[in-house]
Amino acid sequence: MKANITATFLFLVATYLQPLYAQNEPSAREAALADLTGTWVAVVTEDWMWRMVTPLIGDFTNIPANDAARELAMQWRPENDVGNECIGYGAPAIMNEPARLKISWEDDQTLKMEIDAGMQTRRFHFDENTDPGEPSRQGFTTASWDRGIERPTGGSLGTRGGYGNKGRTLIAQTSNLIPGYLRKNGIPFSNQTTVTEYIEVISLADGNDWLFDIIIVEDPVFLREPWVVSRNFKKENDDSMWNPQDCFVTQ
Repeated sequence: MKANITATFLFLVATYLQPLYAQNEPSAREAALADLTGTWVAVVTEDWMWRMVTPLIGDFTNIPANDAARELAMQWRPENDVGNECIGYGAPAIMNEPARLKISWEDDQTLKMEIDAGMQTRRFHFDENTDPGEPSRQGFTTASWDRGIERPTGGSLGTRGGYGNKGRTLIAQTSNLIPGYLRKNGIPFSNQTTVTEYIEVISLADGNDWLFDIIIVEDPVFLREPWVVSRNFKKENDDSMWNPQDCFVTQ
């Protein structure tokens, strides 16, 4: 009997205190370990010839496309995408654009990233209970802060595994995608694709702030192995150069 009373008492105490703890728990905005907000411009120092222009048909360089992906991509023609130009601006590919990012807090639990190339918007949800909704071009992205785990190496990164801000890295995981292109020459990704990103901000001695994004794309349908790249963005003092362009605007 005494044990039952004690258990009941502890249950009631826990039930009463849980809302109080929740009220005192800081929001994602308050708990942010780094400031990603502001306007950032892509500095294209890697893969220039595939990011600044549309690659030729059959150019699969650096993408571990399997036979199924290659077969589809060899059939690609620019006219196939008329009316569906945004197919190349999905979450697995959008960070490769020579674009500007405008990052802000949409609310206390959601970081918003607007991208001028293709006029796309990504949302990073820190609330695990957020409804993912219907599959979409940017999918559904959950976010959390790296509390000291090791970042990945390999792929095009060689032996690099992060940029030194261990414990201050935003980890983003994206799924719930509709199919699209990894590259605008028709290299496909499927609706089973997932994207994992490790995003860091570093302030240099010269006063410039840089955002680094390690991107890991996995697709059991069209990739032989994960596609790993890193992308660099420099912070701008203002957004005077911000110039959103529709997907159909050619580079």
